[in-house]
Amino acid sequence: MTSLSIERLTKRFGKKTAVDDLSFAVRGGEIVGLLGPNGAGKSTTFLTLAGFLRAESGTISWDGVALGPERGRVISLIPETPEVYPVLTIWEHLVFVAKSSRLAPGWEQKALRLLERLGLADQRDTLGRALSKGMRQKTLIAATLLADTPVLLLDEPMIGLDPQGQRELREMLLQLRADGTAILISTHMIEQAQQLCDRIVIIKEGRFVAGGTFDELRERVGRDDAEELFLELTRA
Repeated sequence: MTSLSIERLTKRFGKKTAVDDLSFAVRGGEIVGLLGPNGAGKSTTFLTLAGFLRAESGTISWDGVALGPERGRVISLIPETPEVYPVLTIWEHLVFVAKSSRLAPGWEQKALRLLERLGLADQRDTLGRALSKGMRQKTLIAATLLADTPVLLLDEPMIGLDPQGQRELREMLLQLRADGTAILISTHMIEQAQQLCDRIVIIKEGRFVAGGTFDELRERVGRDDAEELFLELTRA
């Protein structure tokens, strides 16, 4: 089975170690939640996996093949802070992704469906500088899903989305999982992670704390409530 494997990943900023000897895997057709308190290293992990930051050590591989710094054809990232090009329209963002990713002819129909599902169809000609935070987030989601990579990273993707947008994104993620995409998602919403994720990985201060299904972790810790489970595992 194909999988994204992270082995002994370490990232430092000067004397501060943001990601510390971190190892875990995400299989194709699986949604894994990356959980941890503020400052745990979740966003740094995402940026390093996507190639925006260079790790001091460790390997990142897909289907057994180590990935170099340029890995955009395998891994896509929706970052925590939605930044768009201010002078491009929503549609031009999708054109940019299609051209840079060399998508096959016919991508326009998929792009239109994404805009429709995310409630952006009637705003397709709006410039990035005129978009609200939620619309910027939806634009990035549409552009990232259009790229159709086998690995998808989402850093707090629900923040800024209205309830309808959150529902649509959940449904799209479940469909991508069924299609075999390996999905890693970060969230502070414990109940949301419980509903959406097949497994979770908990980190603190950049280090692996625990991993497994919620049922496995409940049995290990002896806590039924998901929030109490998380607090217990990150307390020490």
